[in-house]
Amino acid sequence: MRHFTVRLFAAVVFLSLVTCHPSRAMAAGTAVEAKGAAGTAAISGKVTFSGSAPAREKIKMAADPVCLAQHKEAALSEDLVANNGALQNVFVYVKDGLAGKTFPPPTTPVVIDQQGCQYHPHVFGIQVGQPLEILNSDATLHNINVQPKENKRFNIAQPMKGMKTRKSFDKPEMAVPFKCNVHPWMGAYGHVLDHPFFGVTAEDGSFTLKNLPAGTYTVEAWHEKLGAQTQSVTVADGETKQVSFSFKK
Repeated sequence: MRHFTVRLFAAVVFLSLVTCHPSRAMAAGTAVEAKGAAGTAAISGKVTFSGSAPAREKIKMAADPVCLAQHKEAALSEDLVANNGALQNVFVYVKDGLAGKTFPPPTTPVVIDQQGCQYHPHVFGIQVGQPLEILNSDATLHNINVQPKENKRFNIAQPMKGMKTRKSFDKPEMAVPFKCNVHPWMGAYGHVLDHPFFGVTAEDGSFTLKNLPAGTYTVEAWHEKLGAQTQSVTVADGETKQVSFSFKK
C-alpha cells in the first residue's frame, strides 16, 4: 500500500503540471474503414499457436482497492493468450503492396478504454490522422504514458471516472507502447498505419482484411512476445483469399 501511495502522490503532482479538459472530449466511437477503401477483395484467415501454451499470469492488483474490487476472479496477463491452439491479440496488416494509393483517415475515433485497470483493447490499429479517444472508466487515477519513436510523445493524467482525452498520430509507426505509471501492470500496443487494411485476431484466432483493391500484398502478423511473420498474397477483385500463420514459443 505504501508503494501505491507513493505512485499516487507522484501522479497527482504530475496532474498539477498538465491540463485536462474533459469538457472538450467528443462522443465515444469505434474505428471505421477509410472512405478511400473501395476495393472488393479480402484476405482472411487464422493465427494459431503451436505447442503447449504457457499459463497466463495472475495480475496482482491489491495495491489499488478500486482495481481489485472490479474483478471477482484474478485478472490475467494479456501478452500471450492462446486457447485451443488459437492465438489472440495478433495484429495482422498489409505491410507492402499499396504504393501510390492514399486512404483518407476516418473521422470516427478509435477508443481505448481503461476499465478494470486494464486497457481495452490490448492491441489495436489506427490510421494516421484518425482521432484516438482515451477513456477512463475506472473510479481511480490513471495516467496514460505513450512513448512512440516517430510520433509526438504524450503523458496525461485522468483522475476521474468518465474523463476523455483525444489525441492523434502524424506518422506511420508500429507497436507504439501504452502504459500507466500508477498501475505498472497496465500495457497496450497501438499500430499506426497510412491505410485501413488491418485487424486484430479474435479469441478464435481469426481475422479479416476487407475492401482491398486487387493486387499482390505482403501481409504481416505481429505478436508482442512471438515476433512477426509475413506472407505474399495475391487476391483478385471479388475474391477472398485464405491465409494462416502459426507461431510457437
